[in-house]
Amino acid sequence: MARIAVIGAGMGSLATAARLATQGHRVAVLERAETYGGAVGAFRRDGFAFDTGPALLHLPAVYRDLFVKTGKRPLEECVELVQVDPASRHLFPDGTDLALPNASRAGVVSALDAAFGAGIGERWGEFLGRARVVWERTRRPLLEDTLREDTAPLGRDPYPGLKRGLLRRAPATVAAVGERELRHPGLAALLSECVLSYGLDPRQAPPSAAVLPYMEQTFGSWYVRGGLRALADAVYERCEERGVEFRFGTEVTGVVEGGGRATGVELADGTRQEADVVVRGTPGEPLPGDLGRFVVLLALRGARPVGTAHRTVVHGTDAPHDGSPDGPAPTVRVLRPDDARLVPGPDHEAVVLSVTVPPQGAVDWRAAGRADAFADRVVAAAGAAIPGLAERLLWREVRTPADTERETGAPGGAVPAPALAGADGAWLRTANRGGPRGLYRVGGWAHPGGGLAHAGMSGAMVADLIAGGPGGSR
Repeated sequence: MARIAVIGAGMGSLATAARLATQGHRVAVLERAETYGGAVGAFRRDGFAFDTGPALLHLPAVYRDLFVKTGKRPLEECVELVQVDPASRHLFPDGTDLALPNASRAGVVSALDAAFGAGIGERWGEFLGRARVVWERTRRPLLEDTLREDTAPLGRDPYPGLKRGLLRRAPATVAAVGERELRHPGLAALLSECVLSYGLDPRQAPPSAAVLPYMEQTFGSWYVRGGLRALADAVYERCEERGVEFRFGTEVTGVVEGGGRATGVELADGTRQEADVVVRGTPGEPLPGDLGRFVVLLALRGARPVGTAHRTVVHGTDAPHDGSPDGPAPTVRVLRPDDARLVPGPDHEAVVLSVTVPPQGAVDWRAAGRADAFADRVVAAAGAAIPGLAERLLWREVRTPADTERETGAPGGAVPAPALAGADGAWLRTANRGGPRGLYRVGGWAHPGGGLAHAGMSGAMVADLIAGGPGGSR
């Protein structure tokens, strides 16, 4: 039985801690904040509650596996999962209104044909077929196995592309894939927005990012009743059931080494805690392409209309918006959960608006008036999805990457994106094992990257490595 110190209480750390404690280890989680969950946060005021981080769960099988492996109660007995349908509604500048069903390829093809014209849906289906090749080629090395020392094979982009002549160069970015292969502005916007929602600039991300819409449309989107914070609560409670010790308000300033291995951690108060194994789940250095999120929380009077889509995308520019008071309209994701737990009564609605933006530093989100001015633009754009928004608004709360940086410690408030193959390995994350013996890395800043599902996979990989296994998440 080893003494294990886990630095940080993000979702990857919690997933690791629960598994390690189930194996019989003595696990202590040290977190500088006063709560757990990392970026999976919540804001509450006047009876309203909002998710401030992820709002939907993809690949729920990752957390089903965690709960099966760590206790008797399965995931569905600990949280209520709701399949979101339609998966998303899309409002385009030309007035096109498109609703895409959840996890139904035939339904998506039919909806696209109805909105954009006959044959357009099949073109999207053919693109997803190529994206499936990416999934099949990268699922094991990126999602099921820890990162190998030889990453050269992952530096080659697995996206097959179209055969258009021997001399034609393959697209260098996923945005180029949309332009050259989809050949329709609406389809290209769907692809770019999906990639953008994961915190990736489609003009920079490699073609292998096509796997992201494939994953969503194949495996579906799920909501956790009470908000995604309820999932963090459930994982934290599972950790406590397994005997994990939590020390909040405890900042770790360094890893202690001796004899070529990690022997403990040093705390901000100058004390040390000895450990046989150290798991670092705190933010690391962001990749050059890591972006942030600008979020506006809206407390509205009036009930959520029956039939309202959970997620509506109001399409503007598909590039990260810098929050300037002029220029192109931002693409705004409008999240309207049908959840009585989030509102003070049936005559109210809690709405989250989200825009992908550059992190603090690339843009000064603390500059006087900048955040409020951009929030005005975001709310105005969201009016296309919420009729009468101005009259219904009780109050709003604005959160920028600067707030994310302050609360989570993520440099610039960047949100780590999932690891991707291609681009000579530029989009791979830090390996789960490296540096002195006995030191491991977990969470969104480590392999296999950001996102709730990826954090859970990371936790499984690290727990397997510590147990002496190859580092698999299966």
